[in-house]
Amino acid sequence: MTQTPLKPLYGPVAEDMILVEDVLESIKQVELAPLKRMLDHALEARGKRLRPALVLLTGNLGDYNLNKLVPLGAAIELLHTASLVHDDVVDGALSRRGRPTTNAVFDNAITVLLGDYMFANAAEMVTRTGSLSVTRLFALALMKMTSGELDQDAAAFDMGKDVQQYLWRIGGKTAALIANATEGGAVLGGLDEKTVEALRTYGYSLGMAFQIVDDILDYTGDEELMGKPVGSDLLEGTVTLPGLLFLERYPRNNPIKRFFTARRERHLRLQEAIGAILASDVIEASMDIARDYIRRANAALDVLPASDAKDCLADLGEYVLNRRS
Repeated sequence: MTQTPLKPLYGPVAEDMILVEDVLESIKQVELAPLKRMLDHALEARGKRLRPALVLLTGNLGDYNLNKLVPLGAAIELLHTASLVHDDVVDGALSRRGRPTTNAVFDNAITVLLGDYMFANAAEMVTRTGSLSVTRLFALALMKMTSGELDQDAAAFDMGKDVQQYLWRIGGKTAALIANATEGGAVLGGLDEKTVEALRTYGYSLGMAFQIVDDILDYTGDEELMGKPVGSDLLEGTVTLPGLLFLERYPRNNPIKRFFTARRERHLRLQEAIGAILASDVIEASMDIARDYIRRANAALDVLPASDAKDCLADLGEYVLNRRS
């Protein structure tokens, strides 16, 4: 069997990830030409497909039924993509990962409708699993994601939020869907209740670490690899974990506050804030919190017997901590 580029990451399920790609490709096959153009653009970029891979890996620990697992994996990936489409409209973003956003290419209003269409497709797709409990978990994850995004948008340029509120927000915005992937895969794999709960904990903890590292990379990442300028979150008024820790530790004459209140020379104030954060200890402190979540994720795997899938799940923790984009 030919080794795929994903083999080092996803081991025993890497070859089956093509089935998820086939389902996502089938979504583009619509008769309405404008809709097809928009779907082609929105679904063109392919990342690591972490979420569907987690569905397959956790399902691989039990009854590895691809007829159920592949639709759930594709549904979760489509839900994730649809949420990004809507987020870009809300944020007025013109690029993502170095590519024009859908709303930059098409009209804002019609892009919202595209996101709605993708959400509906994802909901229909998850019903193909034949599991009412998995469908309910999917709906709950969508509710949590929406709540997290609403909280982030409502908190723009708000320096009154604290770390606990940030953790609640990313728990909904990012971790809920990754937990849905691992829990849903475990349920479809027919695993016992204790193991299902352990894999939900694993997914949630992995998702928390993933978002924290993402927020760290907004300060430390390579602009070319990230496909966006350093400090993009702060520029949009979103204070993530490094900024919150910096505000807590250095409350007086804080450059983040100066940036948020600046009427002129905002670019200089932004660079000043980024430089101060990078020169402080908050990046390492933020990484320590991410590492703690990965420790929790790995501890949750202790209930599992030895297997290639378990090894891959453990290795994904290191991948999350060491990624650069």
